[in-house]
Amino acid sequence: MDDNTTISRAGPADLEALATLFDAYRQFYGQPTDLPRARQWLRERLRFGESVVLVARRGGGAVGFVQLYPMFSSVRTAKTWILNDLFVEAGARRKGVARALLDAAAAFAREDGAIGISLETSQDNAAARALYRAAGWNEDATQWYSLGFSKLHH
Repeated sequence: MDDNTTISRAGPADLEALATLFDAYRQFYGQPTDLPRARQWLRERLRFGESVVLVARRGGGAVGFVQLYPMFSSVRTAKTWILNDLFVEAGARRKGVARALLDAAAAFAREDGAIGISLETSQDNAAARALYRAAGWNEDATQWYSLGFSKLHH
């Protein structure tokens, strides 16, 4: 991490800046822009302790984040964390921000007493997979399966 990047755990004061980044993250995955929805989602996760968000700043502004969700291993009777979301805005990429966020997420999980941290990415995302391997993450031999349900209507 270069000296211009700082990582800290997000709190209520970070909600507006985070909502903008989270909205951009969702757009990256093909969702329409919806800042109120992004803000509400983050507010609820943070308020109820359902997730931990680490925010990266450069030059005083928020430029990226990771969102972690708690998970539990029944076999190992221990806590783990899922790194569900990782995003760095376009203007701050290729400056070590994503790697700094990955390392901070791992440090957080370790300090929290978890036995590990995991993430999922698509097999064709070569850039992300290279980043994760460079940060010391292992590609597991397991296969994820999913079962989709009809879209929620509001």
